[in-house]
Amino acid sequence: MTIRCKEISAYLRKVERGIACKDQKKLAAHVRRCFGNESIYTDTARLENYMRLAKYFPYDQIYPWEAFLMALWNCTYWKESGLPRWPELLCVIGRGAGKDGYIAWDSLCMISPYNKDDRYYDVDICANVLTQSQRPLKDVLNALEDDEYRAKLEKHFIWNCEAVTAKKNGGMIQPWASQSRNLDGLRSGKVVLNEIHGFENYALVNVFTTGLGKKKSPRIGYFSTLGDVRDGPLDHYMERAKNILDGEEPDDGMLPFICRLDSEADVRKEKMWVKANPSLPYKDSLRDEIRREYKIWKRDPQRLPSFMVKRMNVLSAAMELTVTDYENIPMTNTELPDLAGAACTVGIDYMKTSDFLSVNAHFRDGDMRYDINHSWVCAASKDLPRIRAPWREWAAKGLLTVIDDIEINPAIVAEYISGLAQKYYIEKVALDGFRYAVLASALRGIGFDNERKNIKLVKPTDIMKTAPVIESCFVNGYFVWGDNPVLRWAVGNTKMIRSGVKAGTDTGNYVYAKIEAKSRKTDPFMALVASMVIEDEVEVVNPNDFTTYHF
Repeated sequence: MTIRCKEISAYLRKVERGIACKDQKKLAAHVRRCFGNESIYTDTARLENYMRLAKYFPYDQIYPWEAFLMALWNCTYWKESGLPRWPELLCVIGRGAGKDGYIAWDSLCMISPYNKDDRYYDVDICANVLTQSQRPLKDVLNALEDDEYRAKLEKHFIWNCEAVTAKKNGGMIQPWASQSRNLDGLRSGKVVLNEIHGFENYALVNVFTTGLGKKKSPRIGYFSTLGDVRDGPLDHYMERAKNILDGEEPDDGMLPFICRLDSEADVRKEKMWVKANPSLPYKDSLRDEIRREYKIWKRDPQRLPSFMVKRMNVLSAAMELTVTDYENIPMTNTELPDLAGAACTVGIDYMKTSDFLSVNAHFRDGDMRYDINHSWVCAASKDLPRIRAPWREWAAKGLLTVIDDIEINPAIVAEYISGLAQKYYIEKVALDGFRYAVLASALRGIGFDNERKNIKLVKPTDIMKTAPVIESCFVNGYFVWGDNPVLRWAVGNTKMIRSGVKAGTDTGNYVYAKIEAKSRKTDPFMALVASMVIEDEVEVVNPNDFTTYHF
């Protein structure tokens, strides 16, 4: 089907024929499929009116990506219901592209007489910090107060430094922040959540989304660059966007507009920067500024760690480190020796007993470390359908046990550890202090509790001290795990982050975190980490002489 909107068609051709990131190319294919298979249309007359409003803003031009979003988000509808085809927008784009300017123009369009969706179509702009939500409003105010157009615009809008109100339909543009009062009384037509990379939870999202639905055609937009808050709303929206673009789930009204480098290596070629910032071909001053920042980052990534994250939307090594270089992980696939009678420590890790749980028996012989790792997965886990790894194959090999119940019963874990104790001498068991309460009774039943002083409750500071040892073991090939793809998979799912960065108190030390929250589990590796925190509890004896360990 021919897309009868030049703003949409022109941008799709630009993406398909030129330099654009994989996410943009997948989006182009997705949009074409939707227009080809669905009963939808673009209200081009409305779009033309919105485009005319752009002349009041002090912008050099409306960029193709901006016109594309305006057309799809605000002017494309289902033929049968007349409701927006894409009422939800995720826009992740490099710093400097002009997203605040787009939000400003978009917001004025929504309260203008050209928006006939509903009266009192309020646009509420929210961010963690009020200044972030005020930036688009300031752009609107600059347009309204321009001497050339002020008299004309005063016929349609009333404004002050806090809000803009439309005279005809009563819609209002207003900025909000997490500390703003009276958020529960909102009756939004459109909600814009700005810089959501800083949102650590869904508190603000929930407040604003529950105010939607009171207007005929509600819309919500999430705008951001990437950031250093992991497992927050942005990470979850990015994962959903990935599934949509890969065809793994329907979009359900979300338009995933993501601009980023496809890899960190892309940054070495200036022509690739447009992947993260499609406004670059039209902004020479911005290109010059990014060139200057690139030179600083290239000399010393630690001096400008936000360059890759904010400008290029790539979580770079300066902000996010893998546990070890990939080539070090296969080195662990070496046959385990006979460890019968040897002393060891045991580590346990899990997030929820209704998800994944892992136990690691850790042996040390001089520099060498030997690990026996086993995991359980709950068949009722909501994340299980997301896991692409061959977990059924792992279960068949006995490396993973699937529990067909609502949770992994602590008694199952205790029974496994008791079995280990019959073959090896367990010096101590280690696990996160926040997880201990659930397993305490079961562990006590097999002889491990605080009174006997053979339980270690692991703290982040313990992990910080252990991380360099783990790194050394990988680099020098000291780990021996046998053929355990579950444990190797978990290492690949784990990243290192600098402790205290989020709080502004960078300690220079590292802790471990998940690369992605739902589908890439870290429990097997974190069980190993816990067991290594207490590896000094095991007496080191002559190399290769396991028979001398006491039990």
